[in-house]
Amino acid sequence: MNKKKYTGRAPALLLCLLLAAGALTACGNGRVVFTTGFGRDEVFRVGSQVCTLAEMRVYLTNAQNQYESVYGSRVWSVSRDGLSLEENLKENILAKTAQIKAMYLLAQDKGVELNPGESKLVKRAAEEYYNSLSDREKELLGVEPVILERMYTEYALADKVYRYIIQDINPEISDDEARTITVQHILFRTCTVDERGKRVELSEGDREKLYLEACEVRRQAAEDKADFLELAGRYSEDATITYSFGKGQIDEVFEETAFSLETGEISQVVETEAGYHIIKCITTFDRAETDANKLVIVEERRREVFGEEYDAFVEPLVRQLNTKLWDEITLLQDEDTDTKSFFEIYDKYFSGV
Repeated sequence: MNKKKYTGRAPALLLCLLLAAGALTACGNGRVVFTTGFGRDEVFRVGSQVCTLAEMRVYLTNAQNQYESVYGSRVWSVSRDGLSLEENLKENILAKTAQIKAMYLLAQDKGVELNPGESKLVKRAAEEYYNSLSDREKELLGVEPVILERMYTEYALADKVYRYIIQDINPEISDDEARTITVQHILFRTCTVDERGKRVELSEGDREKLYLEACEVRRQAAEDKADFLELAGRYSEDATITYSFGKGQIDEVFEETAFSLETGEISQVVETEAGYHIIKCITTFDRAETDANKLVIVEERRREVFGEEYDAFVEPLVRQLNTKLWDEITLLQDEDTDTKSFFEIYDKYFSGV
């Protein structure tokens, strides 16, 4: 059974970067690619914005070293979805960098600018990051203070235009709207998965036998007052017994049944796509989970509002990728290049702005 997990509030910019498909994988007509007319160090263009090789090196190398600080340098031998992790990282950074460029243009379109104090913070952040680099790193990344200042400016404006667009969203969510309950359940699956991963439904005869078994287990729980957790451990085919969720976060039939129960009440046998369920309500209101769900609801509303504006703005933008240069870019393999503080320094200066 699928269930949304609650997470803490992520930085605003990170949320909006995850909103849409990569800005170079275009909507509508698919990918728009031109390989002529580029400057020697131009990786891509979005509208009037250009990403240089130095900028891409900074973003890519910082992400690379963050990965390696956690997983080690051998992590790049891992593959996912037919691509090496290095290729996956490149595509991810390409998409996010293109979104930053597009959001910078959106900020210009909305008349959003950095105030003098924010511009000073950008300059200080760029200076601090530049001074943190060794001479070897400066050489390999090809960066100068002016490039870093431009990068921090674009990043700060992308963050600011996001906050500008979502500023009128009401952050107040009622307890009723965000109400989260906690239940336990016993699942009898009505399907299996074959060796190819294909869903295989049980026969009518087997389903009927399973339903009768579920009814008997339900009787033991509701009428004989047998220990529900013990029954779940013995019969349930779901590794998870306890779930906390709000409205709209789980199978509709399961949700409707669960929300109709009183604390301690056990449902009749109900059927979802997964199979037959017996549900016991543990609490009709979970304060901590409800408060966490309020944050989820607010962030979803912000993402939706910003996404509509962003998608409409980015749709007509011409997106161009220098495929020759892009294909030549690889992760740096240099033991003396361990810079990974670009975003930490940004947060240091802008987290309270």
